Amino acid sequence: MSRSLSEWESYIQTLHKRSVDLELDRVAQVFARLISRPVPFGVITVAGTNGKGSCVAMLEAILDAASYKVGAYTSPHFIDYNERIRINCRDMDDTRLCQAFERVEAVRGDTTLTYFEFGTLVALDIFVEAQLDVVILEVGLGGRLDAVNILDADVALLTSVAIDHTDWLGPDRESIGREKAGIFRPHRPAICHDPQPPDSVTQYARHVGAHWYGINTEFGYRCEDQAWSWWAEDAHRHGLPFPALRGAEQMGNAAGVLMVLHCMRERFPVNQAQVREGLLVASPTGRFQTLPGWPLRVLDVAHNPEAACALSASLKRQPVQGRTLAVCAMLEDKPHQNIFKQLVDDFDAWYLASLDVPRGASGRTLAAKFQGMQPGVQVTVYDDVAAAYAAATADARDHDRIVVFGSFHTVGAIMPTVKMSSNQNAG
Repeated sequence: MSRSLSEWESYIQTLHKRSVDLELDRVAQVFARLISRPVPFGVITVAGTNGKGSCVAMLEAILDAASYKVGAYTSPHFIDYNERIRINCRDMDDTRLCQAFERVEAVRGDTTLTYFEFGTLVALDIFVEAQLDVVILEVGLGGRLDAVNILDADVALLTSVAIDHTDWLGPDRESIGREKAGIFRPHRPAICHDPQPPDSVTQYARHVGAHWYGINTEFGYRCEDQAWSWWAEDAHRHGLPFPALRGAEQMGNAAGVLMVLHCMRERFPVNQAQVREGLLVASPTGRFQTLPGWPLRVLDVAHNPEAACALSASLKRQPVQGRTLAVCAMLEDKPHQNIFKQLVDDFDAWYLASLDVPRGASGRTLAAKFQGMQPGVQVTVYDDVAAAYAAATADARDHDRIVVFGSFHTVGAIMPTVKMSSNQNAG
């Protein structure tokens, strides 16, 4: 009997004893049985602590504007599994997903796969079947041993290196950078727009013989009043519109994206109009995403200190007349206090919620970590994100601002409410 998509999603969570098991042998073995010929498309692999989703969205939008058949594989999803696999910026439909799940299961045999590994094979199967021109793969965790790294990237993009996932990647930027640099390949472009990459990143690029492109040395950008310009050693683009994605960090992301496209220009040329269109339409969920209406509502998936610092900077650049209210929930393995320290000056009240997911922190745990950081400020605890968001919405006045942040799960928890509100307003 065939399974529904939700049944497949539940099933693949049961196949392996660990949710994360960083190694490539198992997934590579199944991939070899699933797809026996070289993949027919160009491959762009994107790794990094922050900025991956934004870069994938911009690459996807620009290549789509240039009329290429482009696929994108990202994680996690907010509401539906379909969001993880896209062709020409459209989420994959249930039928094609279920067919791909069946094909992977048919060749898996006794090999156990994690949820992410199985999903990666499903994405690659769909992309091969669709005969795409180019595919953008977002690393799930690290790089060297992440499932997407079974394919050799024609161009590898490293967005940033910060302290995160230390249980799997190592305790410092050097060890984490080495893991992320594992997507680099000999004689192929290795692009990095972290302005101060760890030495391990540049050393690994030299070790494998990759063609290194670092921001502010081999390429860069300059902001002007109404536009910005991008440069590489042998090319320039002037009069570019600022990305639709908000936040100063998006300029580095956009510069890295244009370097990727420059390195692929012979195979996938794009013109200025197509670059402009892609920059203006790329808008992935949860990257300082501002919702229409009042009170102002901002969704941001910031879940580590560096992302929290960027969120703080964006909030300061766009002050509001009223109060700013925080709806926050996080995973238990995040550095809660360091994240709070980046944001204590930006909020007038905190609505802390529990996350009902594996590794989810309780609201009470967050409140204990927050204690003493902002004396006198309102801090309330809720059983779930939806309740915290409802309370903040009820308390907010027209000139206030509500910011929902802390995890993809946090933003995802209120997306059904947001969509329902938007549909009612449209009606």
